Amino acid sequence: MAARSYRSPALLVILCSLSLLIIINAQATTPTPSSPNLSADTEAETPKAAPGTAVEQDKQWEPTDLKETTPKKDAAVPTESAPPPGTTASSTGPHQKEDFQEELVIRPLHSGDIYASFQFRTLWETDFMKGKKVSHYRLFPKSLGQVISKFSVRELHISFTQGYWRTMQWGQPFLPAPPGAELWVWFQDTVTDVDGTWKELTNVLSGIFCASLNFIDSTNTVQPSASFKPLGIGNVTDHRFLRYATLPREIVCTENLTPWKKLLPCGSKAGLAVLMKSEKLFHSSFHSEAVHIRPVCGDPQCKAMSWELRQTLDVVFDLHTSGQGKREWSLFKMFARTLTDACPLASTSKIYVDITDNPEGEQFELTPATPLLSQAVVLGDRRTFSVYDLTQASTFGTMRTFNLQIKWKSTEGDMLRPLLHAERYVAGYGLQTGEIHTLMYNQHPYRSFPVLLLDSVPWYLRLYVHTLTVTSKSKDNKPSYIHYQPSKDRIQPHLLEMLVQLPPNSVTEVTVQFERALLKWTEYTPDPNHGFYVGSSVVSALVPSIVAMDTNNTQGRPLFSSFFPTKEESSFFIRVYTEPLLVNLPTPDFSMPYNVICLTCTVVAVGYGSLYNLLTRNFQIEEPSPGLAKRIANVIRKMRGVPPL
Repeated sequence: MAARSYRSPALLVILCSLSLLIIINAQATTPTPSSPNLSADTEAETPKAAPGTAVEQDKQWEPTDLKETTPKKDAAVPTESAPPPGTTASSTGPHQKEDFQEELVIRPLHSGDIYASFQFRTLWETDFMKGKKVSHYRLFPKSLGQVISKFSVRELHISFTQGYWRTMQWGQPFLPAPPGAELWVWFQDTVTDVDGTWKELTNVLSGIFCASLNFIDSTNTVQPSASFKPLGIGNVTDHRFLRYATLPREIVCTENLTPWKKLLPCGSKAGLAVLMKSEKLFHSSFHSEAVHIRPVCGDPQCKAMSWELRQTLDVVFDLHTSGQGKREWSLFKMFARTLTDACPLASTSKIYVDITDNPEGEQFELTPATPLLSQAVVLGDRRTFSVYDLTQASTFGTMRTFNLQIKWKSTEGDMLRPLLHAERYVAGYGLQTGEIHTLMYNQHPYRSFPVLLLDSVPWYLRLYVHTLTVTSKSKDNKPSYIHYQPSKDRIQPHLLEMLVQLPPNSVTEVTVQFERALLKWTEYTPDPNHGFYVGSSVVSALVPSIVAMDTNNTQGRPLFSSFFPTKEESSFFIRVYTEPLLVNLPTPDFSMPYNVICLTCTVVAVGYGSLYNLLTRNFQIEEPSPGLAKRIANVIRKMRGVPPL
């Protein structure tokens, strides 16, 4: 017993000495204040210079970091390029596996409306094309990652739009989209059955985004030959692996916005996504949400490949429909919420306000003011933005809230008209024949440029291709490239692509006649008298840059500036969508079948019911029941043993 009592204190002394040695070794391996990691942290925590100092004036203008991720294409046929400057963030370094960035661009329009564009960019350094199964997802949504790997998708672009973008009033959007739903996908060259994979993909995406994409079939799917080139890296140009489809009648509602927000790393709980309140977003003149997935370069040398997921949300708030009555805007009035913090998973979180048309503050007043400015060439025009960094605590102030306000001072000023604009309408009378007119405007004063027009017409509008005419300034304009794929009844639609040269300061009109087909009564929609929608035409072009445009030779400009060419880009890629068409087809009187059905059911019910009763009913003669007095008498006679009456 004595030996056992002495062993326990000795064991405790040994354990205490071992723990003390472990603590001393851990303290010896911790970084000192002179280590690089700690010095970087302390440098990041140092307060910035006060506004107005020399250091702040040097940092006042923040250059926009841009990266070109697409290879150069042939200039003869307009091809896509990277998204417009000012909306593209820099690529992550080779050591960084995942990166998430968010930004909000606000552009005050001359009509008093407000254009707000959200962009969320997730970059993941991985390769789905090698057939590797990825099991760990952190920032990239797992549902989309499984879609890419299962269906061998190289690029995926999907958008849901409610309303029509008014180009002549609002200018050009950052990422245009047609009304309704649009989906175009590039598959890898290892896919053997593209049509079958396309059908399965649309069904899966229909479940992810709670949309009617499962109605996409061969009757509204086409294979463009030149209009939709890959936006990411790679040399896949075989149009057999491309599918494009639209649903112009798709209604966008909260059921589409909710799964779209769930794809974000922070959801709608933190960051800029807090502003996305459905009640305010859908009470607007224009609403468009999109998802773009493509492979990009993971490092400056493009030795590694990364996957980029770009989620965009464009909203235009109308001055009159919002019920404000005056030209004063704020984040709380637009979204019914304010910002309190940035997304903790975002490396950058910024708000850009376009102040190009307000250099001295004569048009509107922006509060709170910021000394940080940024310049970028967006859609061929040099723009100036006020920048608010949400990752800095000084942006929110002592109240820990951020509410941006815009108060208009003057309504004067002209908007810079876009150089390319397109319209489309249906002409003719009756329900047998008609004409489709497409108008393309080139408003450049002295330069002409080619445009690529794509038209996808349903099979029940039978085009007369021999009536196709292209005129510019009352003269015939012969297209340099035409690709036409005829339709097949109830199998595939018409596909018409052409490359047309637009003369300067002109209107080019494309006209083609068609004949309406008579559908089967089961092929009509529930409201056939409303009409049938035809998807928007797509106009793709390399438009001359407005920055490089020289429209006047003033004496105040230096002579050397007119001798040397400009350093800005001479042209930029743009895509324009026309209005969807609403065409009436020959519609039978559906009330007559209803009357026939009702009359037939009545006759069958009366005639067959009576005959069935006669054949199946059993007739029996029942004696009338005796009266009360007779029943009482029979009971008494029975008790006496006398036969009943």
